[in-house]
Amino acid sequence: MTALDTKPRGTIGSHIGEPQARPWLYAVLGIGLVLVVTPFVWMALGSVKTEGELRANPPTWWPQNPTLDNFRELFTRLDFPQFFANSVVVAVVVTLGNLVFCSMLGYAFAKLDFWGRTWLFRLVLATLMIPGMVTLVPLFVLVSNLGMVNTYFGLILPFLAGPFGVFLMRQFIQGIPDELIDAGRVDGAGEFRIFARVVMPLCKPALATLAILTFLGSWNNFLWPLVVSSTEDMYTLPVALALYSVGQNSTQYGLLLAGSMVVVVPILIVFFALQKHFVQGLATTGLKS
Repeated sequence: MTALDTKPRGTIGSHIGEPQARPWLYAVLGIGLVLVVTPFVWMALGSVKTEGELRANPPTWWPQNPTLDNFRELFTRLDFPQFFANSVVVAVVVTLGNLVFCSMLGYAFAKLDFWGRTWLFRLVLATLMIPGMVTLVPLFVLVSNLGMVNTYFGLILPFLAGPFGVFLMRQFIQGIPDELIDAGRVDGAGEFRIFARVVMPLCKPALATLAILTFLGSWNNFLWPLVVSSTEDMYTLPVALALYSVGQNSTQYGLLLAGSMVVVVPILIVFFALQKHFVQGLATTGLKS
């Protein structure tokens, strides 16, 4: 073998970089993009259709007589400001709680040496394998015994910290050099000050990832608010849309699609605001030992 034959062969990167492989790659990505975007386009177009056109057979793609009646009914028939405010309060507080408490737990598991740390972290990971439906009834009984049914506390407290967030933050914080933390301790800083001044500023990608995923899950949560809320003034948007879009004889799909459009907008705003850190967090979290 000569010096000219040292180029690696058969690697994945070399095949992807070949010009003849790019059209197939673009075709696969294009098909995936169409499959992902099509339901959202259908939702947007359906939100300005009449109820009769939505039920037409065969269905129509473009609205024949676009109308905003669905949105007018959404804002006039429902107590939309109250439902929207409930969703915002619950999603924002749950997200902030996860950012604080999951970061604290992740820092403790990653950088603090205490007895039983490994087994406690394994216990946290084990809870990831338990379906939410299994804990729904015990959690409701606990909230009911504490007198938190039909309150913001009942909607928020059970979700202020989650095992996935703890795992995510622990994996990311493990990659922070120990020398930075030791330098803070030498300077006389306590653990809370080190956590706030040294660790948290370095965790922006992981925090953005956790914030988006937590906000998305809390904003779209339907089953728990439906179970805990007993009066209309505590309904969140998903619950209100599901209950009020059902008419006397059938579901009002136009109202449901218009409400879905409104529900999606805050999620898109949060994602586009944090997408740079979100992508960086997904790319780096878990790759450090």
